[in-house]
Amino acid sequence: MERVTDIPWYAALRSYFPILTWMPRYNLTWLKMDLIAGLTVGLTTVPQALAYAEVAGLPVQYGLYSAFMGGFIYCVFGTSKDITLGPTAIMSLLCSAYIGGDPVFAVVLTLLCGIIQTGMALLRLGFLLDFISYPVIKGFTCAAAVTIGFGQVKNILGLKGIPQQFFLQVYYTFHKIPEARVGDVILGLCCLFFLLMLTLMKTSLGSSPDESPLFIRSARGLVWSLATVRNALVVIAATAVAYSAEVTGHHCFSLTGKTAQGLPPFKAPPLSETVANGTLITFSDIVKDLGGGLAVIPLMGVLESIAIAKAFASKNNYRIDANQELFAIGLTNIMGSFVSAYPVTGSFGRTAVNSQTGVCSPAGGIVTGVIVLLSLAFLMPLFFYIPKASLAAVIICAVCPMMDFRVPLQLWRVKRLDLLPFLVTFVVSFWEVQYGIVGGVVVSGFMLLYIVARPKVKVCDDGVLLLEPDSGLNFPVTEHLSRLVFKHALHASPPRCLVLDCSHVSSLDFTVVHELTELLKQIQRRGVSMIFAGLKPSVLKVLLTADLPGFRHTDRVDEALLLLTSISHYQQQL
Repeated sequence: MERVTDIPWYAALRSYFPILTWMPRYNLTWLKMDLIAGLTVGLTTVPQALAYAEVAGLPVQYGLYSAFMGGFIYCVFGTSKDITLGPTAIMSLLCSAYIGGDPVFAVVLTLLCGIIQTGMALLRLGFLLDFISYPVIKGFTCAAAVTIGFGQVKNILGLKGIPQQFFLQVYYTFHKIPEARVGDVILGLCCLFFLLMLTLMKTSLGSSPDESPLFIRSARGLVWSLATVRNALVVIAATAVAYSAEVTGHHCFSLTGKTAQGLPPFKAPPLSETVANGTLITFSDIVKDLGGGLAVIPLMGVLESIAIAKAFASKNNYRIDANQELFAIGLTNIMGSFVSAYPVTGSFGRTAVNSQTGVCSPAGGIVTGVIVLLSLAFLMPLFFYIPKASLAAVIICAVCPMMDFRVPLQLWRVKRLDLLPFLVTFVVSFWEVQYGIVGGVVVSGFMLLYIVARPKVKVCDDGVLLLEPDSGLNFPVTEHLSRLVFKHALHASPPRCLVLDCSHVSSLDFTVVHELTELLKQIQRRGVSMIFAGLKPSVLKVLLTADLPGFRHTDRVDEALLLLTSISHYQQQL
């Protein structure tokens, strides 16, 4: 009897619903590990979500609104056991450039991002991400880390009235240092110190050997667990200090302030907005204002998430489906717009925590989502007392690992020209993040087009000219190829016979065939010959169909050279 898992329709169903792949194997051991991992990630997610909402320019509750839907959707449709979807530093920075602190714009952006990403998945357009090169990604992430990190200095210092634009932000932050609040500075520096110490402790414990007594291993495990949820510990401690100061009448700290209480209502996303003066902003007006964000944010969100998923899939020895990942992210954003979320993607830091705590399936995301929902339901009044300096410390420590300035040295050693898109992206991103990405992609595109249009061609002239392109022949190459033929063969004295080694050519287009026809006519007029060598069957079929004048070919280059050498000697004797 045929098993259900072997039936073709069931295999197709599993490709669309990956939960059917791992759910039949689920057991109590997996449940225990998923509960531990989900709880740990949840305690990391809550303070980070609050902090990233600040980066996006939104009220802090919107960070939590964005943090729970991904766990439920991805559990059903995702193909990575490790990745966690939610607000991230980079996505928050990108959103801040387009939504202007308006929650309605944020929700509409989430809906449209989800629709675009889901559409890309259904049309199998994931290959478009391949055109964003590694130097562009690293240039953007390094610049984003600097921008996000420095943007939180104002909260560490307790400064107000600082512009969002990076260069103005730098100027006014230093200009207003005399206005810094002592309480915020002390609390912020203490939070940074403790976060750094806990991070270093976790790193050292993770690399130490396990051949130690049981009680030592237990103590190490406890310390490692505390270090893993360091963000939550620091924010809780800072909130307790701020609350104590407030109830005793000492207003020493800049607080998060009033937040909306309770769970967000599940409702259709608003497609228009009426502002305070009664002006109606229509859906088309919102789309126009979002502009380039509708291209940049969906692509960067998918790129970040799939890159993280691939990295952890390689580390933990399993495979992901990039198009299915694209669909899962898109559906998460669509459903997130119904609970007032802003666009989400995969988080590297929280995914690392998920993996390190031994998660066994995407079900760990459900536990994380429940933790966030419980926080929204019962803890929102306490968030009033969270000091902004503590959230700023969390963000700064989260983005510091993104500033990997070893990359320029690596690019210099491997291929110096790759520094160009890196530097363009890095520098321009300080002006406008989206322009940095576009600038880097354009520069990388021109570099790629130049390689296609000007492939390296090996030229050998031993009485008979041999041209050997090191890559395929496409329409941008035609002028370059013609120039080489005229320079080395037809304009030489006397004109040379020619062998074109096509062993690296896998396809031809009409423009190339047309140019070869004209070249063969010119070659015949000058009384010399040209032979094609090493043609692949598909290329030979195209050339035979084109009926080129005087077309000749051989399987091997040495045969063609020998034949044309004999012809040249015979012509010289005549």
